[in-house]
Amino acid sequence: MRLVLVLSGALIAAAIAMRAADAVYPSSAGNLAVQTVATGLVHPWSLAFLPDGRMIVTERPGRMRLVAPNGQLSSPLANVPKVFAVGQGGLLDVILDREFAQNRTIYFSYSEPFNGGGRTALARARLDDSEMPRLTDVKVIYREYGPPSNGNNFGSRIVQAMDGTLFATNGEHFTDRDMAQTLDNDLGKIVRITTDGTPPPDNPFTNKPGARPEIWSYGHRNPQGLAINPADGKLWEQEHGARGGDEINIIQKGHNYGWPRVSYGVNYDGTPVGTGKAKMEGVDDPCWHWTPSIAPSGMAFYTGDLFPAWKGSLFNGALRWQLLSRLELKGDTVVKEERLLQALDERIRDVRQGPEGAFYLLTDSTSGRILRVKPARPLLSFQIGLRR
Repeated sequence: MRLVLVLSGALIAAAIAMRAADAVYPSSAGNLAVQTVATGLVHPWSLAFLPDGRMIVTERPGRMRLVAPNGQLSSPLANVPKVFAVGQGGLLDVILDREFAQNRTIYFSYSEPFNGGGRTALARARLDDSEMPRLTDVKVIYREYGPPSNGNNFGSRIVQAMDGTLFATNGEHFTDRDMAQTLDNDLGKIVRITTDGTPPPDNPFTNKPGARPEIWSYGHRNPQGLAINPADGKLWEQEHGARGGDEINIIQKGHNYGWPRVSYGVNYDGTPVGTGKAKMEGVDDPCWHWTPSIAPSGMAFYTGDLFPAWKGSLFNGALRWQLLSRLELKGDTVVKEERLLQALDERIRDVRQGPEGAFYLLTDSTSGRILRVKPARPLLSFQIGLRR
């Protein structure tokens, strides 16, 4: 009897300790357990999952690392290009090629030193994850065309379409925002290129005199979220407004999204943006906007099984308001927003779905973490039977 009591007490104590290690937060899908997977990252910006369960993560100062499932960090990968790590610039997004298991190819974006400032660049490389992990065959396949940024509004999210082409976002550098409306440069644009960097011939402005052939859409401010909706293959984008007017847009070929002529927000000094209107003819209206701004960054459509009630929802991290936003969709319409993890008190830079269906978040600070969000398990109950 004493042995049974001791073992049961040990199991209860272990369950309580496991529960205490997870911070628990409420949600419409039940309580959420937030676990720290890895620490010791400096302004982590993006992560991607390798087929073996490890992660590859970027740090804005210019480092790329592998992260084991137990949170162990590799040494920084060799052969990462030099970055312009000023302000919002540095080493930014990273994704795997759709055929990564066969070709070991990754794509990553960064702000490249250029004319005393920085410009968005996109590189292709092969990942050698042997004992001394490194990048090989590194090749810059795209460089933003236009004046440099002094450290603001780089955009820099990447997604690969089903046809293998790459979409990449460019911010308008804050000081050059009017260039978002002209087609002779890449500022404030989403571009579409092949994996070797050439513009596909069916891009919308290929045959327009004076226009950049890589441009897919224009009139963007600072897009820091990009994802393809798995339900229908449409490209969704998320961008920062100024004071208010953070947007979610469904991106269509050749369309204008309005910045800086129209916005649901105002300038930082309170003056109107452009026309002072939120809408105008010839400009696509966002399907959702946040006013006041939450400063969104990172977005993912949920397709997993851990949260069945949330399948098809769009999740967005938030820097300024330090939360995870869930947008419930009906077709292309946002019907409801749920704000999650507000008590976490962390700037959320990126959100990804893990292979097991949990959410993985990057926190933006000099003591950045990788967090795993999954359903909280109820405290185990034990029945202790006494022999007579």
